[in-house]
Amino acid sequence: MARTFSGVKPTGHLTLGNYLGAVRRWAEVDQHQADALFCVVDLHALTVDHDPGRVLRLSRQAATLLLAAGLDLAKCTVFVQSHVVEHARLSYLMECTATDGEMRRMIQYKEKAARERERGGSVRLSLLTYPALMAADILAYQADEVPVGDDQTQHVELARDLAVRFNQRYGHTFTVPKAVRPPVAARVMDLQDPTSKMGKSHAATAGIVYLLDEPDVVRKKVMRAVTDSGSEVGYAPDTQPGVANLLDILAACTGTSPQALADGYDSYGALKKDTAEAVVELLRPLRERHARLCADPGHVDRVLREGAERARALARPTVDAAYAAVGLMPAL
Repeated sequence: MARTFSGVKPTGHLTLGNYLGAVRRWAEVDQHQADALFCVVDLHALTVDHDPGRVLRLSRQAATLLLAAGLDLAKCTVFVQSHVVEHARLSYLMECTATDGEMRRMIQYKEKAARERERGGSVRLSLLTYPALMAADILAYQADEVPVGDDQTQHVELARDLAVRFNQRYGHTFTVPKAVRPPVAARVMDLQDPTSKMGKSHAATAGIVYLLDEPDVVRKKVMRAVTDSGSEVGYAPDTQPGVANLLDILAACTGTSPQALADGYDSYGALKKDTAEAVVELLRPLRERHARLCADPGHVDRVLREGAERARALARPTVDAAYAAVGLMPAL
């Protein structure tokens, strides 16, 4: 059975895009078909200015939502990154293996650093080096596969390069992982800007459906979704991105194809109404389970504690072996 590692960063409230694009598959498929580890990567949230209290709240909320989505400690490992010290231990070795040029070629660093320079500011050093931490997240567990979207493929490729380089210099220590694209994953776009992905950390929230939005809020956001010129409903992502986004969401909620759905509508209003109700019904059991878990915080604490213990047991032998490989003395 292949081992997989996936993480979610607590930089915003989880969205419909997070759920349809990744979390639902983690619960319905990945935890049953792989030795799967799912992590709230809270250390990654520190690479930009942040409110400590908000990071804490969002980390707990994300972990609770993962459990509400159906992740089961009997089938997978669910934990918080900062609870497993091996991530930070291995991250430094990855920094010592990577080059400055590799770090500066990372697209997210280049884009964010450029925006800050335009404002006359500067980014944190951790924004430059965090791909080394991401590599450590993966390599510490000897992960074979890392399910990712297009925006994270470059980071997995870096993890592969660092694993190969480390193994060549110091002896075989790490499994060389590969990025995998889930065969079925909805790409959900912003309802107000259907050319941009629905992101949990966007400043404008009118086009973002959050997993914990009340049903009436979901309906309002979907009914106000931007559509396209003309009135014919068709599935044409390039020329009708707004309508295509609604069809993609409805298809993901109902298990049908967007092309087939398009043939059944002759107005945008009817499509919006059905999409809104489908999203409300999709999220209803998730919200109900989340409420029950919030009412029993001790259960969530126990799951995360046991998950961290399991993760430490998996990661420590690999990280200890890496420390020995580079010539560091064992702890006495």
